[in-house]
Amino acid sequence: MRIKKIFPILAVLLIAVAFNANAQCKAFAKKVCLPELGAYTHDGNYHAAVLVEGEEAELYKTFYSDMDYRVAICGEDKLPSVEFKVLDSNKNVLYTNKDKNGNFLKTWDFKLESSQQLKLVVKVTSFNQAGDTPASGCVSIMFGFKMKK
Repeated sequence: MRIKKIFPILAVLLIAVAFNANAQCKAFAKKVCLPELGAYTHDGNYHAAVLVEGEEAELYKTFYSDMDYRVAICGEDKLPSVEFKVLDSNKNVLYTNKDKNGNFLKTWDFKLESSQQLKLVVKVTSFNQAGDTPASGCVSIMFGFKMKK
């Protein structure tokens, strides 16, 4: 009988914690990542989630020809670097933000010759030793565009 009373309370607490984490990530996206778009017009969507070190997430987005785009990736300071790759429908890697020196760039500007849906894979790299508690924090991906003149 006692378990029946505790379960609904536990469920409400878990939902409240998840909602609070999502709200914090949206605030992080607005404050930290939105300025990375610079002169590009934000598309109005805030893509942000709590990721754990070593975890990856995928996002599919349609991009149109005759537009210039900027993708901005931001992770909280307590996280290691955030890697992202952009793949086409044939799984060809169109871009990776890891440069020749092993650094991870935060933005990518591009334009497409034809409209297409692309897959963006975001991964929090790892810097902890085995047995350490992995870091977790908000990661945001933002999209901006410019119409061609």
